[in-house]
Formats: sequence, structure tokens, C-alpha cells
Amino acid sequence: MTGRKWLTLLLIATLAAATLLAGCSGKGGSKKIRIGEVTRSVFYAPQYVALTQGFFKEEGLEVELTTTPGGDKTMTALLSNTIDVALVGSETSIYVYQQGSDDPVINFAQLTQTDGTFLLARDASASFDWNELKAKDFLGQRKGGMPQMAGEFTLKKHGIDPLKDLNLIQNVDFANIPAAFASGTGDYVQLFEPTASIFEKEGRGQVVASFGTESGHLPYTVFMAKQSYIGKNEKAVQSFANAIRKAQLWVAANSADKIADAIAVYFDNVDRDILVSSIDRYKQQGSYAADPIIDEAEWSNLLDVMTTAGVLEQQVAYDAIIETQFAEKAAAAIQ
Repeated sequence: MTGRKWLTLLLIATLAAATLLAGCSGKGGSKKIRIGEVTRSVFYAPQYVALTQGFFKEEGLEVELTTTPGGDKTMTALLSNTIDVALVGSETSIYVYQQGSDDPVINFAQLTQTDGTFLLARDASASFDWNELKAKDFLGQRKGGMPQMAGEFTLKKHGIDPLKDLNLIQNVDFANIPAAFASGTGDYVQLFEPTASIFEKEGRGQVVASFGTESGHLPYTVFMAKQSYIGKNEKAVQSFANAIRKAQLWVAANSADKIADAIAVYFDNVDRDILVSSIDRYKQQGSYAADPIIDEAEWSNLLDVMTTAGVLEQQVAYDAIIETQFAEKAAAAIQ
């Protein structure tokens, strides 16, 4: 090998190593982790608290947060290594598992433990009854996504067949559902906070029921990463779980007012009173997970919801794509 060729190869190797280190490290030697959240929502308040209260930083992490609307887009970003960690419904990891991936997506820390959507009626009656939905236009969520499946699970529990008893509209993209309802589509709509409260304030409709209360505890929104990433970054994943645990305790110990102050920077287009009421609504119904551990009962309930929706091709064992060691260590060490 000539000296010139050797020097060229050495330069290439050096540049590659520098690029790798730049991708792995943040400022001051901290570990950089790229999170992709499925939507921007008050539902994820503990995540924003972990950022604004410095819990990630305390754990030696530099976090970059991006919003990738829709579970399919978020999972695509994770599988293509555009992000390192996804905050999305745990059903997406099951879909990847069912396809027989060589590098499955592993759920390692839970953020929310109920559905986060509410039923909004355009013209609400004085005393709501689920039978009022029959023969009406229902603007639902994406087919196969947790909001839609939890919605269908609840409707069936109340004796309503979503495909036969109402006009189910599912051809609207996730990010455009609120705008579609605001423009006149649907008699009922399934919305997250703070949009539900904003629409109430604007007189566009009224919240008449909570799908979170109706569908029970689920590993609804979970932090997950590819198995290969976790294997190579166990220390960082543990630090991540620790930060989330700190944020969950902080949210549990503080009022909706104080939480609103902490996360307002992520909701600069939302009036403070709406932010406070939205947080309070989620706290009151126990939507924020008490700890990051995904328990077996919640997983079993999720499988029941997916089975009812007809999207579960096979039963997925609890320990197949759930890793609890990081959450359990965080819960035990941080009280």
C-alpha cells in the first residue's frame, strides 16, 4: 500500500470516528439522545417536566425532542435511526414484532397509563347517553392506533358496534382531525387535551366522556428503542429511566398550576387557564403513570383491546418486547 493510499484511509477512518463520537455525545461529554414524540400534548407533561426541571441533564443526558405526528411516522423514524427513542403507543412495537423483525423495538419506560382522548359532542344533551352516538357521524382516529382501538373498545363495552351503529370517519390524517371537526365534519370527535378544552372554550363542542376512564389502565404511551440501541447504551437508557422517574414524582407532588408553569414553554399557543384545566383533567383520572414500570396486567389489557379491534395476529408474551429492569431500578432507587 502506498503512503498516499494509507494516509487517505487513515483520514477516512478518523473522520468516521469523529462523526460517530459526535452522534453519541452531547455538550460537555453528556450523552445525546434524540426523542421522537408522536404528538405534542399535555398528556405527556412528565416528559416536558423532565426537560424543563433539568432531570435529563442531572442524569448526564442531552435530549433533542422532535414531534413526528402519527404512530406510523414515529416508528418509521425509529426504525430508520432518525431518532434513538420513540414516545408512542406500545401497540406500534407489537406491529413491528409481528412482522418478525431481527431487531425488535423494546418498551422500557412508561409515561401514561390510560387513553388520553375525550369524546366531544358538537351538540351535547343535558344528560349524555352513549346510545346518542348511534346513526351519527363519528370522527375517529387512525385505524390500528391506540386512540382508535381504545375508542372502539369503549363503544363496544356500551353496546355500540362502531362499524354498524354509527358512521365512522377514519380518512382524516391524525394531525388534521381537530381542523376537520372545527370545519364541520362529524357530530362527535375523539380529541386529546388541550384541544378538547380549547374547543369547549370556543363553543365548538362539549366533552361528554373520557375514553381513558372507560378503557382502564394500559401501557398507553411508552418510551421505546431498538433492541440493538439498548444493548449498546444500557447506561444511558438507565439514566433516561431515572429522569422520567424523577419527573413522574415531581408531577405527582405538584399542583396543575405549578406543572403548567413548568411546561408552558412547550405550549406557547395555549392559554394558561386551558393548560391548567387540561393537566388537572389528566391528573384527576390518573393518566400520568405513577412509575415507569410497565406491569403485566396493563399489558394484558392492551392485548384485549387489540384483540377486540381485530389487529392482533398473535399473542405477544409480556417479556418478548418489554424490558422492565431499567424502570424497576429507577423506581427502587428514586423515592
